[in-house]
Amino acid sequence: MTTVRSHGTLMGRTMYSGASAIRTLGRATFEEITDKADSEQLELMKEQIVQVNEQDKVVGPISKKNAHIYDGVLHRAFSVFVFNSRNELLIQKRACKKITFPGFWANTCCSHPLFTEGELEDGVGVKRAAIRKLEHELGIPASTFSVDDLAYVSTVMYKASSDANWTEYEMDHILFARAELSLDKLNPNEVEQVEWVARTELPALLGSSVRKLSPWFHLIGTNLLPRWWDDLDAVLEKDNTDRKIYDYR
Repeated sequence: MTTVRSHGTLMGRTMYSGASAIRTLGRATFEEITDKADSEQLELMKEQIVQVNEQDKVVGPISKKNAHIYDGVLHRAFSVFVFNSRNELLIQKRACKKITFPGFWANTCCSHPLFTEGELEDGVGVKRAAIRKLEHELGIPASTFSVDDLAYVSTVMYKASSDANWTEYEMDHILFARAELSLDKLNPNEVEQVEWVARTELPALLGSSVRKLSPWFHLIGTNLLPRWWDDLDAVLEKDNTDRKIYDYR
């Protein structure tokens, strides 16, 4: 993959590299941090996900907890953007039980491939993980999508703190799909609310002072999503063979 150093914005501020002001605050132990955390979300912190280097090469397994605690460790992730036949984008409000960025709005589904043979496989592993998590979070049956229905668009590397104790440091694979969905089986432990958004509504969404947007969604929505959305049919047609990494750290 080719890495392109990019300059993006995080909720109106420059994306940072290295220490931020939030990290000067006192840090708690894991036990203190999670004393009142949701038990289901804590169990998910035990999952083994994929640590990678800056070229997205696999380093090895790492627990979800160790990948996110304090300054974080670079790991593989995915962000799915599902559109309907009217080219509206499905966005979700993350449940307040989530450990990182609770109550923030994000794209359709964001998570991590597991350190398993099927989800490590080049080209299709993140797609299999995306199908699994679409069902887990939004109740979308796994049979709704095949790996061929998800188009790989690009990869974004970013780093953002949720608070003094948790950080997202991700090699985020962007996947697009189109489908008509039934959304009556949301997992309340993962998703509080969903909404379809038109292309014309994107600027207002990004500039909203009412809705909190996740840093990855704001970053992608500000810098990359508009041109992809404007050429949606072509983007959805096939995987992008230009495996470029946009580095927004």
